[in-house]
Amino acid sequence: MADSRSSGDRHLLLVARKPRFGLPTACPSCLPVYLYLKLANADFSVEFDSSFSDADHIPYVEYGESVALNNEKGGVIEVLKEDDILDLNAKHTSLAIPDLVSTKAMVSSWLYEAILYELWIAIGGDIAHDIYFSDLPWPIGKILHWKKIYDVKKLLGVTKVNCEARELEIYKKANEAYDALSLKLGDQVFFFDNRPTDVDALFLGHALFVLHALPETSELRRNLLKHDSLVKYAEHLKAELQLDSTPSSTQPSSSSKDASTPSAPRRKPSSGWGSKPNPKPKKEKTEEQKKFRRRAKYFLAAQLVAVLVFLSLMGVSSESEIDDEDAVDYDEE
Repeated sequence: MADSRSSGDRHLLLVARKPRFGLPTACPSCLPVYLYLKLANADFSVEFDSSFSDADHIPYVEYGESVALNNEKGGVIEVLKEDDILDLNAKHTSLAIPDLVSTKAMVSSWLYEAILYELWIAIGGDIAHDIYFSDLPWPIGKILHWKKIYDVKKLLGVTKVNCEARELEIYKKANEAYDALSLKLGDQVFFFDNRPTDVDALFLGHALFVLHALPETSELRRNLLKHDSLVKYAEHLKAELQLDSTPSSTQPSSSSKDASTPSAPRRKPSSGWGSKPNPKPKKEKTEEQKKFRRRAKYFLAAQLVAVLVFLSLMGVSSESEIDDEDAVDYDEE
């Protein structure tokens, strides 16, 4: 595969959540970014952050004095493309842009919602807890887990009244996406012109997470397994990219470690997709990185405030329900 980089001699640092389930990172948001860098044959190293649980800015990529955050400008991949750092799509000479955009939208919306529903609502909480909260003290991790479930239900519009209807709708859209992607893939290695695009990174991350992280009882996993071409596609690229082994050059971040570590000058890249991320020497922090470090420290305080607000709101809600029930009983009497 031709090199799809435009980053010159720039070395990249990906900060992601820890590996598990035989995957280089167990986070469904981090995995597509990792795969995007691998498919682009980028020169990058990885650092695992366990300090900020479900923070929206993770994953992020440092390049030079800049940082591409997950919760800004459409996500890490879009920022890397916009800043002309890495663009897998740029090397395609006959790429049908409308087809690419619609396919990407389907993966980014329908399949993303299905992952959220499965991970936080449909299946037990052990998998989500292991990915996001297992390194936090039990009370904080448990409360943040409850808060995340509450936030996901609100995001997906799931209530006690419509939960069954929303579940059917989410799985229906996911199945339609699998059908369309299977038809689009055919017998190709990649979805477009037998060359990787950001669609491949997004769907490959989704498929590998579903196949390797979700339990056998998962409805989404059972539906994906019905599409042999998509399963073979995912397992073939997993082997080609040598994803069975966790990058040995990386170390998990501790709570006392900086949330942002500066990237290093690029080393000579290894050839092939299966090249392992290179370790990075330490370098003096820039002003932007120091600023980002301070922002990261504030996140812990924001987490605590969010927990307190969440508990207060839940308490008010419970009291309101009790008052309503008492009022009904009084009227009946």
